[in-house]
Amino acid sequence: MKIVVLAGGLGPERDVSLASGCMIANALREAGHRVVMVDVYEGIQITGELDSLFEDKTGTPYFYKVPDTEPDLEEIRRRNHNKKALIGPNVLTLCEAADVVFIALHGAMGENGQLQAVFDTMGIRYTGSGYIGSLLAMDKDIAKRLMREAGIATADWMIADHTVTVSCIIDTIGLPCVVKPCSAGSSIGVSIVENREQLNEALVYARSIEENILIEKMVKGREFSVGILGGEVLPVIEILPNEGFYDYKNKYQAGLTKEICPAHLSDEDTSKLQALALKVHQVLRLGSYSRIDFIMTEQGEFVCLEANTLPGMTPTSLLPQEAQAIGITYAELCDKIVRLSF
Repeated sequence: MKIVVLAGGLGPERDVSLASGCMIANALREAGHRVVMVDVYEGIQITGELDSLFEDKTGTPYFYKVPDTEPDLEEIRRRNHNKKALIGPNVLTLCEAADVVFIALHGAMGENGQLQAVFDTMGIRYTGSGYIGSLLAMDKDIAKRLMREAGIATADWMIADHTVTVSCIIDTIGLPCVVKPCSAGSSIGVSIVENREQLNEALVYARSIEENILIEKMVKGREFSVGILGGEVLPVIEILPNEGFYDYKNKYQAGLTKEICPAHLSDEDTSKLQALALKVHQVLRLGSYSRIDFIMTEQGEFVCLEANTLPGMTPTSLLPQEAQAIGITYAELCDKIVRLSF
């Protein structure tokens, strides 16, 4: 098949997306497809036949390493002449020429449903969830409301715009708490807060990413994640950062986090957690694959943190490790995700 891998974009998770996109594009070539990877924001120059852009495994491999700091989006804008359009030159033309688009974007337009809605109106086939599921999962406030309505445990929370005071947050949620942008991922903008001074700093940090902030009651315990692939639940993985919490640096820099898959849980707890993950996937109307994150409290209760509609596919990402645990190689995983879009 001819496949466009869309990565990059103009969002805080740009670097993670580029790393995922490179690995996906290389794997799909190895699986026998003709592939071209494109930065959705920067676009692509087309000088000859569209068909010539799609290369097989004899083409130059893609490579990108995630830096340990978040991208400078202003610099990327300046580099692109302050272009306001989120979809770059010739991107949609190229996507129309493909059999399918593998969306390797994370956060922003790639996961909030905007891109999926554009593709739907143009009849372009793509991987992952549709625009409705993408929207429901990306907005953490909406997702938590739907989970709670469905009887799925999730931490108490509130939404704080610029009018909400620190005192109101402490009175409503208490300390410690977790501060995060309402619609971002990769732990960008996330802080664990122990006191009033940290709360002020966390609000400033989160609002540098997004105006609406979600404040959650801190839930302590073991952290797990569960992937869904084609309606089937993958093995549970446990996440153990060497220090701190599972933040941007710990997620994407090799050796900073230990992952155990399958997780050391009883058969009963494993089945319970997998059933909860599938329920979240269904409640949020997600598509061919996803990854659901949980905390297991000291009392043994599983509390859902969030759902990821386009899980990371970098060398340190969780979903490929879960698939590997049941014998699905990285190349097979990418190929299966493509075929599920049909």
